[in-house]
Amino acid sequence: MLVAAAVCPCPPLLVPEVAAGAAPELAALRAACAEAVAELVTAEPDLLVLVGEGPQAEVWTEGGAGTFQRYGVPFGARLPSGPVSGPELSPALTVGAWLLTEAGVQLPTHACAVPADAPVDRMLGLGQGLAGLADRVGLLVLGDGSACRSVKAPGYLDDRAEAYDAQVALALGTADTAALAALDPQLSAELLAVGRAPWQVLAGAGQGADLEGRLRYDEAPYGVGYFVASWTRARAAAA
Repeated sequence: MLVAAAVCPCPPLLVPEVAAGAAPELAALRAACAEAVAELVTAEPDLLVLVGEGPQAEVWTEGGAGTFQRYGVPFGARLPSGPVSGPELSPALTVGAWLLTEAGVQLPTHACAVPADAPVDRMLGLGQGLAGLADRVGLLVLGDGSACRSVKAPGYLDDRAEAYDAQVALALGTADTAALAALDPQLSAELLAVGRAPWQVLAGAGQGADLEGRLRYDEAPYGVGYFVASWTRARAAAA
């Protein structure tokens, strides 16, 4: 059963060594991510699952690691549990592993990469399956919003981007699984919103879980929508 989730963006610039001189520009985002991960751990999950975009569907259950060498930084990050085995973690999952390392997390951890074009129903079903892996499951969901919020954004300026990101922010901030499930894959792809598939995994995992949402960060530095949110058990359910 899903007992908590943290939603974070996954730009490599979150890692100060990658950002180098620009590191202070994302200090507030980095702090919000740290707070969300800390709250996730406070829920005491039996199993933590990272979900993020990757070139193909892959699952890591026995440990795994990724690297930041493609960004000119000679180190990487690994999942907290298990040996380093299997394929390299996708860039999004590597950022997630780095967040867990920074937080000192020592929990049994799996990771799941999902393609950006994955069908909605498959992502919802995957989320339901992940929620059933243990009595108390926590998710760390990695994904960015639209990359079309300004003329300097990776996808240039698209007038639809701001409304799309506002819809996502509202859904994440209120733990609205139906709204996340309703995100359109085609529009998401046109706006370069790579978080769509991971967020819909979260929607599937959260169905019927009685969770409350809290939006910790909602900004678009560099023209890309970044959100940080926490989903925790509703007070009445937790009592």
